Amino acid sequence: MPTTALLTDHYELTMLRAALKAGTAHRHSVFELFPRRLPTGRRYGVVAGVGRAMRALRAFRFDEESLAFLTETKVIDQPTADWLADYRFSGQMWGYPEGEVYFPGSPLVVVEGTFAEGVILETVLLSIYNHDSAIASAASRMTAMADGRPCIEMGSRRTQELSAVAAARAAYIAGFETTSNLEAGRRYGVPTAGTAAHSFTLLHNSEEEAFSAQIAALGADTTLLVDTYDVETAVRKAVELTDGKLGAIRLDSGDLGMMAKKMRTLLDSLGAEHTKIIVTSDLDEWNIAALSGAPVDGYGVGTALVTGSGHPTCGFVYKLVARADNDEPGAPLRAVAKASKDKISIGGRKYALRRLDDKGVASHEVVGIGQPPQGDHNDRPLLVPLVVDGEIVHDEPLTTARERHARSRAELPMNALKMSRGEPVIETLWIEPDGDVISDSFSGGSEETK
Repeated sequence: MPTTALLTDHYELTMLRAALKAGTAHRHSVFELFPRRLPTGRRYGVVAGVGRAMRALRAFRFDEESLAFLTETKVIDQPTADWLADYRFSGQMWGYPEGEVYFPGSPLVVVEGTFAEGVILETVLLSIYNHDSAIASAASRMTAMADGRPCIEMGSRRTQELSAVAAARAAYIAGFETTSNLEAGRRYGVPTAGTAAHSFTLLHNSEEEAFSAQIAALGADTTLLVDTYDVETAVRKAVELTDGKLGAIRLDSGDLGMMAKKMRTLLDSLGAEHTKIIVTSDLDEWNIAALSGAPVDGYGVGTALVTGSGHPTCGFVYKLVARADNDEPGAPLRAVAKASKDKISIGGRKYALRRLDDKGVASHEVVGIGQPPQGDHNDRPLLVPLVVDGEIVHDEPLTTARERHARSRAELPMNALKMSRGEPVIETLWIEPDGDVISDSFSGGSEETK
């Protein structure tokens, strides 16, 4: 894998350069990646990108070409280049595992090491987590509204080519069944699916000829796109050509609910009771919810999914929350935090658990400052080790993250699945070492990190 070291903002390396010169670069430090709030109106978020972040960390090396660029453009000086040449993250990381839900203030990643080691990871971690979690959060709402009916990710043509691969991965974690993106299948093992577009029908002299060609190549169990010309005529011909054994039809335009009902009646009357109806055409979670009463068997979702359905980023930030006063081994850490208006953060290393009631329903996100909060018999600790002494220890298949998401979402109160705009479905409680609760949320304001 090519180096990921330059997936970095310029200012991180100028901070590093200045800290090395000042003699403060090696102070023991703790950084945290967290959301100040959920995107407006959302009731929960979904963590995704952990596996990709670990992959990026593994490749975070400053090779000769990278260092030459940085020195020639005077981003860094020679002492900084010498330090970066040997860079290997040697500290510790903990984080919420993929598929877990999160709330305002959740300490999604805790990075502990020297200031120098941690500060230069800010941009690469934020870019991965902000993108992938935005997609997974939108995907979770869509699969919740689909209520067990399969969703197909098909947004590759609506976003940047590598973002499309990451989006397919994130959507799968949040419950999508398949993707149209073949690179996501190759790289991450996401199941792929796809049949034909309108151009295939238009290529042939007639719809019957196009359908016959597709059936000959893919079998009667294929999905035929039936709205190039007249939908009813197309459905009748599709059933005739497959002796009623057609796998599915796809509707891609018009009033999808009304058309699905009409075509279900027609299919059944023609003896094609087992032929499924798949709908596409700029779907989002609200469209899917509106189609819940229609005889639809699956949804293909593109643009809304890969753009986060109106929220293309989660607004995560990455902040220094604790540091030593010198670089002596064992020097005690002290909490630090910015106090800028509307952009506050809470100092001190965090720990988190999900508080559950006696019925196993989530009631609070509990964040301990400086030490783990006390839980009871069924509360769940949320942070898992990601990196231990520089070694990446967290590696799991996507199916594990997918199963975790299903369990985590199922723990939430029923209000979590409302499509109306609302507040986070559970509160975040901040617990000081003496047990005092100091806050239940961050204040509002800008999510800009700089």
